[in-house]
Amino acid sequence: MHSVKPEIRMGYTIILCVFAVFLVLPLGFLLIQSFATNKGFDLTHYLSVLSNKALIESFGNSIKVSSLAAAITTILAFVLAYTVHGTRVYRPIKTVIKTGILIPMLLPTITYGFAIMYSFGNQGIITKLFGRNLFEIYGFNGLLIGYCLYTLPPAFLLIHNSFQYVDKKFIIVSKLMGDGVVRSFMNTTIRPLLGTIGGAFVLSFILSFTDFGIPASIGGTYSVVAMGLYQMMLGSIPDFHQGAAIAVFMLIPAGFGVLLLQYLEKFNFHYDKFSDIKQIQHKGRDFFFGIFSSVILLCMLAIFIVMFVAPLVQSYPYNLDFTGRHFANVLQSSDLVNVYKNSLIVAGLTAIFGTFIAYGAALLNTRTTVKGRAIIDVISMLTNSVPGMVLGIAYLLLFNNSSLKGTLIIIVLCTIVHYFTSPYLMAKNALAKMNPSWETTGELLGDHWLKTVCRVILPNSVSTIFEMVSYYFIHAMVTISGIIFLVTAETSVVASKMKELQHFAKFNEIFVLSILIFATNLIVKLCCDFLQTRVSSKAHG
Repeated sequence: MHSVKPEIRMGYTIILCVFAVFLVLPLGFLLIQSFATNKGFDLTHYLSVLSNKALIESFGNSIKVSSLAAAITTILAFVLAYTVHGTRVYRPIKTVIKTGILIPMLLPTITYGFAIMYSFGNQGIITKLFGRNLFEIYGFNGLLIGYCLYTLPPAFLLIHNSFQYVDKKFIIVSKLMGDGVVRSFMNTTIRPLLGTIGGAFVLSFILSFTDFGIPASIGGTYSVVAMGLYQMMLGSIPDFHQGAAIAVFMLIPAGFGVLLLQYLEKFNFHYDKFSDIKQIQHKGRDFFFGIFSSVILLCMLAIFIVMFVAPLVQSYPYNLDFTGRHFANVLQSSDLVNVYKNSLIVAGLTAIFGTFIAYGAALLNTRTTVKGRAIIDVISMLTNSVPGMVLGIAYLLLFNNSSLKGTLIIIVLCTIVHYFTSPYLMAKNALAKMNPSWETTGELLGDHWLKTVCRVILPNSVSTIFEMVSYYFIHAMVTISGIIFLVTAETSVVASKMKELQHFAKFNEIFVLSILIFATNLIVKLCCDFLQTRVSSKAHG
C-alpha cells in the first residue's frame, strides 16, 4: 500500500470536519438541550416525558405496531426472495417480483396513507370490489399496512442479496442424505440466512418506528412517538427542550437495533467455495410460492393503482370521466411547480455531493493507510442508527440562528448525512475488491495518488458510482422525516408540501405530485441502471 500523501491527509481531515460539524455537533447539542433548564442542567425534561402518560402510550403504540409490521414484512420478504432464488417458478414471474417490489421506494411514505385511504376507505376501489368496508383504516390497521408497504422493499433487497450467496449444493446433499422437507429447509435455507432474516426484522422495525409520513397521513387518533415529537416541536406551544428529550428516547430502540445487528452477524455463513446449482423440480412448491408471491405483489400494487387513477378522472369515485384538468392545475400553479423544482434541486445536489463524500470516505478507508481511517466506519454506524426526525431536530436546534436556517443547503446537508451509510458501504465493498497494488504501481510509474485514482480506480468503479447517485437521488426525493423540521414556505419540497395539502383535502394535487416524484425517480433509476449495464458490458467486453 502506498505512503500517506498530503492530499490524502487533507481529504481525510475534510471528511472528518464535515461529519464533526453536521453529525456529531448537532447530536451533542441536542443532548445538551435535553438536559438544559432555567436552573441549569438536570433530568427535568426526561422525568416530564416519563410522567406523561400520553407520550409513554405513544412509545408503546410505536413499539407494538412496528414490531408486528416488522414480523409480517420479514416473512413476506423471505417468501418473495425464496420464490426468486429457491424455486423454479417461471422466470418472467421472478423478474416481475424483483422489479415490482421496488415501486414503493420511488414514492414518499406520506403518499402511502392517502393511497390506503382511497383503496380501503368508504368509497375506495378495494372496498367497492368487496361491497363493504373490510376494516377501520385510520389508526393501527392503516399504520400496519403502511409500514409493511414501506419496509417490504428494503427487507426483500436485504434477503435477496444474501440469497445469492447461499450454496444450493447443500440442498441437493441434504436430499441425498434422506433429510425430510422441514429439516432440509431449516438446515440449508433458514440457517444460512438466519442473520440476514434477523437483520431484515431489525431494519423493518427501525424504519417503522422512526417514520413520520405514514402516521401523518393515516395515523388517526392512534398516537405514535413520531407524531408526538412533531406536535411537541411544531405545535401551538412548542417545547424544544422536551422535544429534544423525546428525540433522545427515540435513539434507544434504534441503538438496540444496531447492537442486535452486530450480534446477528455471527449467524451469517461464509462459504469457502460457491456453486450455483439449479433447484430440484418440485411442482407443488413452485405452484405455492408462485401464487403466494403473485398475490403479495398484486395486493401491494392494487393499493397504489388508485394513485394513478384518481387524478385522471373528474371526481373520484363519483364522476369517472377522463380529464387532464388536475395535472394542468398543478402544472399551472407556480407554488406547486416551485415545490417540485425545490425537490429536484435538493435531490440533484444531494446525489452529486453525497456521492462525492461517500465515495471519498470509502476511498480513504479502503485504499489508504491514513491513521484513524476506521473512524469512518464508526461514522457510518452512527448515521445508520440516528432516525431522520432526530437528526432534523438536532439541525433545527443547532442552526436555528445561523445563515443556514431556512435554506435548501441545510436540507441537502441533512439528507446527505442521514442516508450516508448505504452509499458508503456500496463504495467500500466495491473498492475493497480491487487490486490493492494499483496505487503502488502508480507510484513506481511516477503518478501521484490522485492521478492513479482518476485514471485507474474511478473507471473501475463507475458502475458503483451510478448506483450511489441513484440511491441518494431517489431517497432525497421521497424523504420527509429528516426534513420536516427544516423546510420553510420558500424551501418546501414535494413530500413536505403534501402534509400541507392534506389539511385542505387536496388529494388530487397530492396524487399528481406523487406521480411526478414517481416518474422522476423511475427515469433516474432506469438511466442509472442503463449506464451501469453499459459500463459493466464494456468492462467485460
